[in-house]
Amino acid sequence: MTHTKRGLLVGRFQPFHKGHEYVINQILKENDEVIIAVGSAQLSYTLENPLTAGERVYMIQSALKQRKLGLDKAITITVPDIQYNSVWPTHLKSYSPPFNTVYTNNPLVTALLKDAGITVKHPKLYMRNKCSGTNIRRWLLKGDPQWRKYVPDTTITILDELKIRERLLTITAQYENPGGRD
Repeated sequence: MTHTKRGLLVGRFQPFHKGHEYVINQILKENDEVIIAVGSAQLSYTLENPLTAGERVYMIQSALKQRKLGLDKAITITVPDIQYNSVWPTHLKSYSPPFNTVYTNNPLVTALLKDAGITVKHPKLYMRNKCSGTNIRRWLLKGDPQWRKYVPDTTITILDELKIRERLLTITAQYENPGGRD
């Protein structure tokens, strides 16, 4: 039996964008498979996390299939948050197939994983000053079509189908008027 070398990418994917694709390609150059861990899986319908875990998995799988990025070499999992950082690495492992290396640029995640003896690599980022979930959500909310340049075509289609701009506007209205009255 041969040992499959797996790299794990952890992120929220709110939404899945070209930067994520770029990192997945890096991981697949160094590993046989990539595990894509959709973090904060329990969160949705907030400004920072407007998409459900299922919607994010669907976006990821659709993009991988369209771009032929190795759908047969990708495993997508969902991982809910826990409130105890010190046990988070064990929590992550309990949701995942075995992996060799975690790819992240998050300083807290890096520290937690290294403290647990897990190998961490910091992938190169793709156009980070533009290509980020925060920027994409901001452009969506403003109605600025610029966001479309930074996501795969399948993500555009799915976000349009989900009426994500309208969802973000509804969420924003809720924050601005939490009681529901003027």
